[in-house]
Amino acid sequence: MLLAFMLFGLVQAQTFFTSTLPPADLQNKQAVLETSYGTIVLDLLADAAPNHVAHFITRAREGAYDGTAFHRVIAMGIIQGGDPLSKDPTQQAKYGTGGLGVLRFEANAEKHTRGAVSAVLVPGQRDSGGSQFFICITDQVALDGQYTVFARVVEGLGVAQKISTVASDTATNVPAERIEIKKATIRERPAPEPEPFLDTPVDQLTRTRAVIETSLGNMTVQFFPDRAPGHVRAFLRMAASGVYDGTALHRVAKGFVTQGGYLPSRRDLLEPKQLSYVRQLPPEFSPTPHERGIMSMARGDDPGSATSSFFIVLGRVAALDNRYTVFGRVVEGLDVLDKIEAVAVNGETPVDRIEVVRVRVVAP
Repeated sequence: MLLAFMLFGLVQAQTFFTSTLPPADLQNKQAVLETSYGTIVLDLLADAAPNHVAHFITRAREGAYDGTAFHRVIAMGIIQGGDPLSKDPTQQAKYGTGGLGVLRFEANAEKHTRGAVSAVLVPGQRDSGGSQFFICITDQVALDGQYTVFARVVEGLGVAQKISTVASDTATNVPAERIEIKKATIRERPAPEPEPFLDTPVDQLTRTRAVIETSLGNMTVQFFPDRAPGHVRAFLRMAASGVYDGTALHRVAKGFVTQGGYLPSRRDLLEPKQLSYVRQLPPEFSPTPHERGIMSMARGDDPGSATSSFFIVLGRVAALDNRYTVFGRVVEGLDVLDKIEAVAVNGETPVDRIEVVRVRVVAP
């Protein structure tokens, strides 16, 4: 989606911001934005844009963002906020014109990929950044090199997505409701959390179960870490982090397989941490027969191209043996599998969506 930026009006020339913060006070910082729709957490990129980060930290500590509003939204494109004028609902006609003209452009190699946070500019004035910022909900390649990326969303991209899709004026993109940043705080970046299931012993993985909760009922899966440890760990990691929640069983090939985990079927965008768990998986083929209830990972022509999409076998399919990685089996809910196979389909696509509400990991 290409965006026409940016504002309603111009600003007068002002004195440029000069940071008084020591460089060490800019490193490893996050901004936490508590909004009307939930919390958004930003990693501040001090190495890429030190002056922009210093300005954001300074203003946040002064309370400048508290009570401001997201005053412009483009569905699945961007959300824009940070204008100090937006604290006053009576000044709505001027939203988008305040807090600018105090930051010089800082060129860097950061791209406007999903979750990027950049400084808003006055059209035609590169050195006109300030308090206003925008968050990219999806990749905005056309903006690369034109705006200073100074932060990235690490939590709450789904919150930002929901804000982007609220009802808005089609001409001005002004949201129909007031969406506030109730509080903006600066904190130290937390230490990285250990990756789930990375070192879990095989015997514990064998006793672990996953419950696939669907709109047609629940299915419980047991795992085969002795045959496919990498796939078992990957599936559990994605399940525990919510990667599969809100996806669909998008394919029902009667007498063959039902398939799920296809990320374009997901209702909401993945959070950055969730996305980091979606990786290509080297094959772990075994002679385990593909019979009813067996769970394998789907892939393309390349044997090492599996990522998140899985299938559950609906009957004995010998042609799949030793070609796809078997990593589990449905041990409870085979009646649900019958219901799934019985749904009306258009080709192999269910006429009515079969929702995967969530995949819940049950520890032994």
